[in-house]
Amino acid sequence: MIRQQPRRSLEGRGKRAGTVAGGRKSRQSKMSSVPDGKKLVRSPSGLRMVPENGAFNSPFSLDEPQWVPDKECPRCMQCDTKFDFIRRKHHCRRCGRCFCDKCCSKKVALPRMCFVDPVRQCAECGLVSQKEMEFYDKQLKVLLAGGTFIVTLGTSEKSETMTCRLSNNHRYLFLDGESHFEVELSRMSSMQILTDGTSPGENDIHTYTSLLDSHCISEGGTSRASGMLLHYKPMGSQDVQQLRMEAADDKKVASLWLAAMHKAAKLLYEARDQ
Repeated sequence: MIRQQPRRSLEGRGKRAGTVAGGRKSRQSKMSSVPDGKKLVRSPSGLRMVPENGAFNSPFSLDEPQWVPDKECPRCMQCDTKFDFIRRKHHCRRCGRCFCDKCCSKKVALPRMCFVDPVRQCAECGLVSQKEMEFYDKQLKVLLAGGTFIVTLGTSEKSETMTCRLSNNHRYLFLDGESHFEVELSRMSSMQILTDGTSPGENDIHTYTSLLDSHCISEGGTSRASGMLLHYKPMGSQDVQQLRMEAADDKKVASLWLAAMHKAAKLLYEARDQ
């Protein structure tokens, strides 16, 4: 999980806090550095560009839905129009339900299912997909670029200035300073976004469920994100670790990164819950 470093750093403190042993750390680092090959596949919904190895799917991705069988939908599931030779049925590529052309005419980009081109979606799903495009167009780029934070492992009183960024395959948070370690997003159990003037408290922790209904963090909102408290399980361990990050010098960049991470956590929960 944490690579060996000759200098004194967060690594040693991480070990004392219960971080996984060297062999498992080595395998974790190898997993995060494996090149993610892509392949083009054709499904009933359209062309998709997916990882060659399903284990390397983005944690934000969604599986294609099962289509409602034609024989089970004699009418449009939105307007109740009866299908016939003229009124043909169409399936929404996001929810799999059956609609008439009027209720399912728009083609909208759906990167969470890795479609190469925009695909047919019902009005409700199309709106959701359009909102998600903001994450892929804006917030994802912010997460990949990274921000600088003061990082504390566990309950240690010592900290280290590190750059935190999302890996290119979207599966890890990379933290680099005098030491280097990684957090796998799929093994995060809870996340708390701290705002200016707040301190961490048990009642303030945003679990994935509460994140879905939380609107307190935004790029232009009145509450500026100033830090983050993560709880996660290192690879190969069932022990929950705590990671605290506080904005360093460039607080504006750090705040934008945290706001983007807040949005990412919502997508992570939705992907887990599908």
